[in-house]
Amino acid sequence: MFSMALDKVEMSHLKQLLLDERQEVMEALETFGLSRNTDGGYDPNFADISQVTAEKGEADALVKPLKETLVEIDDALNRIEDGTYGLCMKCGKEIPLERLEAVPRTKYCTPCASLVR
Repeated sequence: MFSMALDKVEMSHLKQLLLDERQEVMEALETFGLSRNTDGGYDPNFADISQVTAEKGEADALVKPLKETLVEIDDALNRIEDGTYGLCMKCGKEIPLERLEAVPRTKYCTPCASLVR
């Protein structure tokens, strides 16, 4: 089920875009102390626990979309490996190269993306 519309050079380019974005997301997560299994460096014995809770809530709000993006990138990389990358997960049609270059981790063609959001 490999997409014939994408040649090896285009596929390699798109894979590199995904890997570059993955690296950026990982670096952003590291700034929150989440590259390892930690609580982000918050001291549970800190006197003002409400401030810690508020700061942790703010960090969590920033981290959640990063983690979701990481899952989307990894899913796209898996689709490259299994030969389904570039095919819309909803309608099965090929996703145009322009869309893949703009949003390499996308699962959907533009018409289907507007339906699932």
